[in-house]
Amino acid sequence: MNTRHCVIDSQLGKLTVVADGDALTGVYFRHHGRRPDSSAFGARVHAHSDVLLTEAEVQLTAYLSGDRAAFDLPVRPQGDQRQQRVWDLVSDIPFGGTVTHGELAAALADRTTAQEVGQAVGRNPLCIVIPCHRVVGSNGQLTGYAGGLKRKQFLLELEEAADVKAARLF
Repeated sequence: MNTRHCVIDSQLGKLTVVADGDALTGVYFRHHGRRPDSSAFGARVHAHSDVLLTEAEVQLTAYLSGDRAAFDLPVRPQGDQRQQRVWDLVSDIPFGGTVTHGELAAALADRTTAQEVGQAVGRNPLCIVIPCHRVVGSNGQLTGYAGGLKRKQFLLELEEAADVKAARLF
């Protein structure tokens, strides 16, 4: 395949966007938890020299500006079967919604524990695009996020409905 990457500036800092062939395989923050070694990213290219990376930059920028609610990008995250099933469920969480690790474990209905779901969520290679920021703790509390809790809070607030934002005291 043709693995390559670009680094784009975003409201959340620099993002490394990785593609292999005709699909995205990674979106990582600079100090991303569980970030692969950069040798796995392939050659660095300018985003505008690659149709897929250009489109990824356009869609990520629009999303982070509040002008886009969903992504329309081909993705191919690399992981084991359980991780893939968790990431599929996470991909189905609607814009502005949240679910708990326990709810995802129950949806899998295969004896996967909430902790195992958390491990799979934490290994999501396509942050933001596969919206793992929408997974919260059992009491609705913010829990770990590969990009840090401030970024997770930013993303959740970005997706928050206008009436909910207006009702918040902070």
